[in-house]
Amino acid sequence: MSAAIAALIQADALCFSRNAERIFGPLDFQLQAGEALMVKGDNGSGKTTLLRVLAGLLPPESGQIRLHGKPFSREAFVHLAAYLGHRHGHKAELTVLQNLRFTASLHGAVNERQLETLIAECGLAGFEDTPAGKLSAGQNKRLSLARLQARPSALWLMDEPYANLDLAGIDWVNRLVQQHIANGGAALISTHGAYAAPAVPVRQLDITRSGAHA
Repeated sequence: MSAAIAALIQADALCFSRNAERIFGPLDFQLQAGEALMVKGDNGSGKTTLLRVLAGLLPPESGQIRLHGKPFSREAFVHLAAYLGHRHGHKAELTVLQNLRFTASLHGAVNERQLETLIAECGLAGFEDTPAGKLSAGQNKRLSLARLQARPSALWLMDEPYANLDLAGIDWVNRLVQQHIANGGAALISTHGAYAAPAVPVRQLDITRSGAHA
């Protein structure tokens, strides 16, 4: 596969086991710019583990991950992708605005007007000075998603982004994904529910302990 058409991320015969028990694999899939891939499966099927492996947080048992056609490296992943996990990833003692400002500062100049817009769009207007530790579970998920937008990343790895959100929040996530895809990005989204319906072409990967199928 040439560099010009290489997938943003590609998995080849990817497997992961824990304590000699196969969690998933072998998996083969790829995700191009402008695409969304929905990873579906029951609780305990390995969705979270798969995303952690793809993010370089867990080593695969076997197989290979390629980014833009090249073997996975942490440096390449940081430049290409952003990972939204079950844990919020922001600091509880910092306020909503401080957390967003800190994330933005790690990836370039801070645009205060953009941060204000993100806060309004994610539904946290009026909570700018509230420490994240005092937010509800749904509000913390909204902050995590706003932080995802505060850094430029072509590839989003999103583990259960709909969790803890109401119907309006679920619709907002779908709009985020739709806009990201329209801008040439890609999103790999895990879910065990039926909430995900972004208005973009979505391929589906069903994952179980006995294997997977698209």
